[in-house]
Amino acid sequence: MPSTAETTPLLPSSPERQKPWPPKPAAALPPKPSPTMDLHDTLHHVIIGFSDGLTVPFALTAGLSSLGSSRLVVLGGLAELFSGMISMGLGAYLAAVTERNPPPPAAATAQDDDLYSLLREGYDLSPAVVRPLVEELSRDASLSQRFREHLVRDKSSSRHHSSSSDSRPCLAGLTMGTSYFVGGLIPMLPYFFAARVRDALLVSVGVTVVTLLAFGYVKDYLAVRSHRAGCWGALQTLVVGVLAAGISYGIVRALDASRGEP
Repeated sequence: MPSTAETTPLLPSSPERQKPWPPKPAAALPPKPSPTMDLHDTLHHVIIGFSDGLTVPFALTAGLSSLGSSRLVVLGGLAELFSGMISMGLGAYLAAVTERNPPPPAAATAQDDDLYSLLREGYDLSPAVVRPLVEELSRDASLSQRFREHLVRDKSSSRHHSSSSDSRPCLAGLTMGTSYFVGGLIPMLPYFFAARVRDALLVSVGVTVVTLLAFGYVKDYLAVRSHRAGCWGALQTLVVGVLAAGISYGIVRALDASRGEP
């Protein structure tokens, strides 16, 4: 038989208690930039820049070598090398700047923009965490003001950390561009010294194949710490580089042959 709550005319029935919402776990503040994080970012930029530099100029010089002119290969390769270095460096720089200073929400007020920037720059929180907090604080002006003053004091006490943060985009662009240039210069070196284009192409292919294998192995081994993963990464890197060079060589050779026909 179901039980019923006792009620009297003088005592109203007690309201039904609602179960409180389960508390949400507090979002942990991300750590301050450490040397380990900086090293990880640097290795990331080196890997991307070096792999692109090793593949793209190698494919370009292999394609231009089908024309039979060492001067054309050197000039075309250097033009691509410098333009690619600048493009990759600027891309890494702009990406680092955008990641460090994302735009605030469009509907925020001026004070909310200030609070949003303080939270983003001081604690490196994601926009998904900052926006609800700013909206909640904006409902109470005094609480928002006290919270903002606390953030300003905390930011001024840790201002010495800002120099490394400000130099990070420049370091990212310099690392990416330099890695691209070094990687692209390797397959081009034989064309500076060989007398015939065919000989330079063969030497360039041999040097690049060895470099692709070594780079692919080291790249995956550092990430997974497994010799099997390193061997698989070496094979993947070699296949991509050889396919790019072979396709480029075939396209340029076909275009040159079609232009020579009457």
